[in-house]
Amino acid sequence: MMISTIMVCRNAASTIAGSVESFLAQDHAEKELVVVDGASSDGTLDVLAKYSDPSIKVESGQDGGIYNAMNKGLERFQGAGFGFLNADDRYTGASVLSEIARALKTAEIVTGNLNFVSRHGARPVRVWPSETYYAGAFRRGWSPPHPTTYARRSVYERVGPFEPSFRIAGDYDWLLRALEIEGASHGTIDATLVDMALGGVSTASWRTPFQNAAEKLRSRRMRLGAPMVDVALFRGIFQKVAQMRPRQ
Repeated sequence: MMISTIMVCRNAASTIAGSVESFLAQDHAEKELVVVDGASSDGTLDVLAKYSDPSIKVESGQDGGIYNAMNKGLERFQGAGFGFLNADDRYTGASVLSEIARALKTAEIVTGNLNFVSRHGARPVRVWPSETYYAGAFRRGWSPPHPTTYARRSVYERVGPFEPSFRIAGDYDWLLRALEIEGASHGTIDATLVDMALGGVSTASWRTPFQNAAEKLRSRRMRLGAPMVDVALFRGIFQKVAQMRPRQ
């Protein structure tokens, strides 16, 4: 099974090499990296040009925001399975894509554990463990870590692209549609798949958990007819605050 890793970036010259190299180190032979660059001006494309591996495909141009860029990646990937790796994140080991490919044979969407790190090579600040989806979970505050969630191509063909009007929670909205509405099957991988560097869009400040929770509520209201305030709103805030609090 070919696994496609989609990476969107803009002005990531200082971090993207480590992310690309963690992809190239994967022992899974059937893999591709689709890089969608948002017209970087800091040398990101120069870094990418150093890699001549045929499994890496790069496109650069202006985009309409992160989810518009991610949709460009969805239009271009060739694999039977796909997921996303941020340009400042890294796979935790060489067998990650192999584990994902095995898991996707028995479930349409799979999720592994996620490390939050202050810098690569440092002890994790916090771990976000994967939990198996159950019917109605989104209404109760369930939310999977998107950086360690991969899906079969057939799920994308049913669900379609990300909703580009979201700033932070478009990935949550996509998974809600896939699991809660389209009924895709879900499984977990009992391993930590990705080291996620703190400081990106989803972990930028202490205001982020509240912005994230508000966007997730908008998704539930759009897709599930949720009320103005629901239980998942508060659970989502508490979950995000806990993820950003340093481990003692």
